[in-house]
Amino acid sequence: MGRALIGGLLRRGTRPEHISVGESFAPARDALSADFGIQATMDNAAAVEAASVIVVAVKPQIAGTVLSPLQPLLQRTRPLVISIAAGIRIAALEGWCGVGVPVVRAMPNRPALVGAGATGLFAPASVASAQRDVAEKVMQAVGEVVWVTTEDHLDVVTALSGSGPAYFFLLAELMTQGAIDLGLEPTAARRLAIATLHGAGQLAHAGDGDLARMRAEVTSKGGTTEAAVKSLESADLRGIVARALDAATRRSRELAEQFGSS
Repeated sequence: MGRALIGGLLRRGTRPEHISVGESFAPARDALSADFGIQATMDNAAAVEAASVIVVAVKPQIAGTVLSPLQPLLQRTRPLVISIAAGIRIAALEGWCGVGVPVVRAMPNRPALVGAGATGLFAPASVASAQRDVAEKVMQAVGEVVWVTTEDHLDVVTALSGSGPAYFFLLAELMTQGAIDLGLEPTAARRLAIATLHGAGQLAHAGDGDLARMRAEVTSKGGTTEAAVKSLESADLRGIVARALDAATRRSRELAEQFGSS
């Protein structure tokens, strides 16, 4: 995700010399320098020493290990810290960064890799409006950005958009196999399912947000789509989706308790 964000920022006009990365894994460090022309070092302190914005793009298990040694530096420079470490709560991040360092949490999803991400953002009241604007612009480099009003809502964001691509991939996978079972050639079934997934997403993104109306426009009375939708509804698709989102939200909160304490 950090690599996706670097690419997005560069496409948006950020100069390579304005991006510095701390990366302990030498092959990854060399690849970042070669691919993007940015500064990459194994010394995290050197990477963030002159930074006004720091993005924490690490596994949640090591967020504290990465941030705590930087606390004296962060206390001196007071940069905006944007964390995309899943599940790590603001309280833990502030504990590692020290008092007075503004912290914003971001929950992007995998389509950020192609600049079509969906990111939920949360900031406590202590983060100034100008700093929120900076965080929003940074994350807009990889797609859509939506602010949530409570930190707990980020767990729902994780269940909805964070995990959401897998749900759509699963649906397209099942549709592909269903078409194959009905006799369609596998390559054709897969291509049609993927194109339909892509096209439906583009229509939804270009529309006014009324998903129920858009669905109705595809569903002619007495037609093939209506027959399929009725079959899905009879199988309690709404309940299945609600239970899936609830399960993912609960798991996000469990992981936050596991990794998100200081």
